[in-house]
Amino acid sequence: MEKEAVMVRFYDPKDEADLARVESVLKKGGIEYFLAAQSGGGGLMEIEVAEEDVPQAEELLQTLPR
Repeated sequence: MEKEAVMVRFYDPKDEADLARVESVLKKGGIEYFLAAQSGGGGLMEIEVAEEDVPQAEELLQTLPR
């Protein structure tokens, strides 16, 4: 029986451009992610990744230009 992945909040983008940049790097790195509505509203989505993928996702995030 396959264990279901636990999704955790990974990143709260500051705007649509930030969201697109982070989504792009996660896709290129092969990290599965989901978008969920941010608590508190504001219209932006937060990025969730599987708990076991967090270390790799953080490494990928560090490759983004500041």
